[in-house]
Amino acid sequence: MTEKKNPHRGSTLDAFLSEEGIHDEATTIAVKRVIAWQLQEAMAEQKISKTDMAARMSTSRRQLSRVLNPDDDNVTLDTLQRAAKALGHSLRLELI
Repeated sequence: MTEKKNPHRGSTLDAFLSEEGIHDEATTIAVKRVIAWQLQEAMAEQKISKTDMAARMSTSRRQLSRVLNPDDDNVTLDTLQRAAKALGHSLRLELI
């Protein structure tokens, strides 16, 4: 019995995602999830409720829920910057 060779064996995740044509989409989802997680962690560390956080951002709790939902595609950079600032942080984007 012979084993079938895996064409992706030894390749990187980035290479695999590129071959599948989903690298950019996967990267975008990953970045959104990390930012949402970081905001939630900072809120938990500072014991800030969603209601208080929304008030700090001068927005609604519903809008904050969209910011914290990595699957929502309607979050602007301005909103992310306001969320970071409300927690005493800053948002940094860079081209690499």
